[in-house]
Amino acid sequence: MRTSAGRNQSGQGGSLRVRKKTADLVLLAFFTAIIVFMSITPFGYIPLGVINATIVHVPVILGAILLGPSQGAFLGFIFGLTSFLKNTYMPSTLSAFVFSPVLAFSVIGPSGIWKSAFICFVPRILVGVLPYYVFKGIGALNRSGKRNSGLMLLNILVSLLVAFGVRAFAGRAGLAAAASTVIGLAGGAAVFILVWLAVRKQKGDVLAYTLSGITGALTNTLIVMPSIYILYRDSYAAALSVSPDMVLTVILGVISFNGVIEAIIAGILTLGIGKPLKKARNRAV
Repeated sequence: MRTSAGRNQSGQGGSLRVRKKTADLVLLAFFTAIIVFMSITPFGYIPLGVINATIVHVPVILGAILLGPSQGAFLGFIFGLTSFLKNTYMPSTLSAFVFSPVLAFSVIGPSGIWKSAFICFVPRILVGVLPYYVFKGIGALNRSGKRNSGLMLLNILVSLLVAFGVRAFAGRAGLAAAASTVIGLAGGAAVFILVWLAVRKQKGDVLAYTLSGITGALTNTLIVMPSIYILYRDSYAAALSVSPDMVLTVILGVISFNGVIEAIIAGILTLGIGKPLKKARNRAV
């Protein structure tokens, strides 16, 4: 009797593992298809009037959270591969060589191969790794009873991002630097209050999903843009028709404007999609 029961339990456990593995493979294939689709269509970008904010990294972030760092790294590689192919065969800007080892070779020679390969692949692979550990770390923080500390960290980070983003918007709208700063600080303060009121009574996974999404987006921006400056300053300046001394200003502008907006959008989408998707995955197994 005991032997029979043990076999039944073992069989059920094996069946559960097979179902989980199958569900994970289906989800991995789904995320891969979404990344490819978003990369070759306008659906990978959200028009915001003055810029298009990319959201192609969101499936990579979700894959990292739901499937783990190995599968997340694979999805990040796919993200990098689509970027390489698109910039090589359908370049839309004169600076496309930054993401294409093939074009970089024709622009600056053999050294461009490894430089562009690094920029194109390494940040995107890390987008599929770091959010997983942020998600797990916040979960551990919640279990340790330090949820309020995590909430405060998230709140400060989001508020600062919003403040920088609003200030950048105001500056591009033609307002003076002082006025833009005041408006940015006011926007950040308002978001701080709203976020605290909205999530202070929510479950801890709100923090985990949101901060993981923000981390993934910032990982891409904060590695890609400084790498461009370090590895391609003069060539990038020539492509943009600006002096090399202006490249740092351009880089910082992209980080403080595009990067901040993309991080906020990634946090919102990761929370809005990740929670229901995880519930659906759990029901499937």
